[in-house]
Order: sequence, then structure tokens, then C-alpha cells
Amino acid sequence: MSQPSVPDPAAAVYQSNPQRELPTRRGTELAMLGFAAFIVTCAFVLVQANQEQELSFSIVWYGLAYLALFGIAHLAVRRWAPYADPLILPCVALLNGLGLVMIYRIDLAMAEKATQSGDDYTSVAPRQVLFTALSLALFLAVLFWVRDHRTLTRYGYTCGLVGIIALALPALLPSSLSEVNGAKVWLKLPGLSIQPGEFSKILLMIFFAAFLVAKRDLFMIAGRKVFGVELPRARDLGPLLIAAAVCLLVLVFEKDLGTSLLFFGIVLVMIYVATERAIWVVTGLGFFVIGCLIAYKLFTHVEQRVANWIDPLATYYDPGGGYQIAQDLFGLGTGGVGGTGLGAGRPEIVPEANTDFITAGLGEELGFVGLAAILIVYLLLATRGMRSALAVRDTFGKLLGCGLSFAIVMQVFVIVGGVTKLIPMTGITTPFLSYGGSSLLANYILVALLLRISDAARRPAQKPRPKQAQQQQAPLAEAHTVMVQRPPSGGTEPGSAQ
Repeated sequence: MSQPSVPDPAAAVYQSNPQRELPTRRGTELAMLGFAAFIVTCAFVLVQANQEQELSFSIVWYGLAYLALFGIAHLAVRRWAPYADPLILPCVALLNGLGLVMIYRIDLAMAEKATQSGDDYTSVAPRQVLFTALSLALFLAVLFWVRDHRTLTRYGYTCGLVGIIALALPALLPSSLSEVNGAKVWLKLPGLSIQPGEFSKILLMIFFAAFLVAKRDLFMIAGRKVFGVELPRARDLGPLLIAAAVCLLVLVFEKDLGTSLLFFGIVLVMIYVATERAIWVVTGLGFFVIGCLIAYKLFTHVEQRVANWIDPLATYYDPGGGYQIAQDLFGLGTGGVGGTGLGAGRPEIVPEANTDFITAGLGEELGFVGLAAILIVYLLLATRGMRSALAVRDTFGKLLGCGLSFAIVMQVFVIVGGVTKLIPMTGITTPFLSYGGSSLLANYILVALLLRISDAARRPAQKPRPKQAQQQQAPLAEAHTVMVQRPPSGGTEPGSAQ
């Protein structure tokens, strides 16, 4: 990496005064976790007051479970990553808590709707609490086992192979074992369904970070000039072509535009960070755009997504048409600037309200101001991760930290961009907010790795061992007196040559 590391202010204080111990800021983290718990508890109270007109014991259960889970996470960070950034975990806790609130709020509305129609409805909020507990357990395991992020370089190619297999596996299975709502991104097991792509993105980021550290010089070499622009050499385009091919296969066979866009964006950013050559980004985007145009001409599901994006009302009543997008836009318009208030809107009328369209429900009930505040929390989380990545001392940590941080921003952009009709709608989830175990498990692994890199960035360098003090000569006043006999004048010393 040629860009300079960003010094941490606390580390600078330590370097200027080595006798002063570097603060770990764990107290700040604990205070921010308490503030997040206060916000989440108030949100629970508002939802239940508006929905049921009374407060029940369930608020206490959810609140205590929330505090216990993140209290354990805080103790683990204090024990195994004491110098990690103090704002990363509180941002995650706040987002996860707000997601629990919104899922619980939709459960209440769906249960009431089912009662009126005489149907049964099973609440999913308790399952999301269980997913959170499992995710935090995996978070603790990663913090415990990965004591140094640089050890992951040993398994770079293994991670790459497993990541590609996990990404492509749903496309190879029959639709009965992999397809949900038209997207073949699932792996249906007895009593359990997971999305392998959520984990493959982390494995592939580890692979590309290790690969770029070893082969960075190849990407730095320019090839021929075309219209005054230095293009990469053809022999070095292999990794980029493989990434583009994998993304297009996912787009075509799994019908998942979001995962392909997310994966390819992460690869381009990591290559740019490693080489600082914008031509790689331009070349990669060119490949992706050409591939998308070909897919649009050849495959009907891609054409349908674009048609829903351009005019959702025109395909409102069509199967697989723009009904969802139109409904979520109606909800966002109803919320306006200030929102209808937690528990006072109607997010349940949007299909998949607690998964793909949870940001639409939050935008309706919290308004533009509330949704913007949530996006700022995401931006703060990614910024702190990027800051830690730039401050870490090794190149692998810089690349991996930048990739992990950008993955959060890219995933939020893809899903919120689809909800607001900025880009075609995709089927990925909103990190930490949406209901689902695979996304939550994978994103907590991501956060654990970010905290590990942050701890390495802020941890003071070990002081060199003091060299053994050289034996100093005794002062003249303490030296022993030696009697020297002076030879007689004209004579010679005994034993000297005549």
C-alpha cells in the first residue's frame, strides 16, 4: 500500500508520552451501549403503546434479553480486543435493536390482521432474538479464535474456493431446494434454510485481500495506451474476468441482481485500494455493464426487474410485477418528513415488510428524518471501520478492513436504493435490521473481523526489549593504582632487543 496510514489520536498521545498508558475506551463503549439500549427500550414502549394501547411484560423480556446479549459481547471485546474502536459495537447494537423493534411491530400488526380474517400467524420476533443470540455466540468465537487477522492469509485460496462453491451452489441445485420468491439463493435443509451467499462474500474478501497482497505488483503494471489511457495488461485481467463471470452466472442462474452487484463492487474497491489506479474500476464497470445488457436481452426475469423499476404502476397487477415497489413508495410518501410514529403506520401492507422492505416500514413510521438518522449510523459504522483499516500496520489488514467496511455501505446502498426506486429492486437484506438468520450470522462475523483489525490498529507497538547495559569503565577516581617502574636512562627494559 502506498497511501500513508492514518494515525490514531490516542496512539499519538502514547507515542509522545510513552510513560502514559494508552486508553482502551471500553468505558465509552459501555456508555454508548447503554444509550443504544435506552433508545431501543423507548422504541419498544412506543410501539406497544400505539398498537395495543397498553404495556405488557413482553417489553421487559425483550429488553433484558437485549441487555444481556450485548453485555456479554462488551465483556468479550474488553477481554479479547481491548483496543478495538469503541463505536463499532454500539452502532451494531443500535441497528440490531431497531430491527428487533420493527419486526416486533410488524408481528403485532400481522397478528391482528390474522385474527380479523380468522387465520393463524406465528410471530417471528422471538426467532430473531434467537438468531441474535446465535450470531453473538459466533461473534465471540471469531474474536476468540482469530487473535491475529494476519493468520487468515494462510487460508486465502481455501477461502476463495469455498466461497465460490457456496455462491454457486444454489444455482446448481433444483428449484425445490434453492428457490424462494423467484430467487435461487437459498439452501433448504430439513428444518433450516440458509443463504450461502451471505457467508461467501466474507470468504471471497479474505481471498482477494490475500491474493492482492501477493500479486499487487502485477496490477500496478500498465499495458498499452488507448486514447491516452493506460489500460491493464491482458494477462493480468484474469482475476477480474473470473469475478465478472461469477457475478453474471449468479445474476443469470440465481436471478439475484443484488448479490452480483454487491460482490463485484467489493472486488473493484479492493483492487482500487491496492493499486490506486482508477482504470481498474472503469474496466470492471465496463465488463459489468456489458454483461448486464446481454442478460437483459436474453433473460426475461432481468427485463421484468427493469420494467418494475422504470414504472411500477404499469406492472402493478402483473405476477412478479411492481406491486411491492408501489406499495413501499406509498408508505414512504405517507410517512413524509416526520413519519407517522412508531406503531402508527401500516407497513404490513407491503409484502416482505420484515425482510427486503423493512427500511420502507421504518421510513413510513420514522419519516425521512428517522430513516436518514439510521443511514447515518450505517455511515458512522463503515467510517470507523475504514478508519481502522487505514490505521492498521499491515497491507492485508488494510485491504480486508476496507473490503469489510465497504461491504456494509454497498449492501445498504443496494437495498435502500431499490426501496426508494433509485436502482432496480434486489433481494438482499438490510444488515442487522432485516429478519433472517443467515444475514445476521454473516454480518456479525464481519463485525468481529473489523474489531480485530481495529484492535491491531490501536494497540500500541510492543516496546523493544532493553539491551543489556554495556559494562562501563570505572571512573578515574575509583581505578586501582598501578606502580610502573621507569627504566634507567640510556638503558633498556629487561628482555628488550639490543
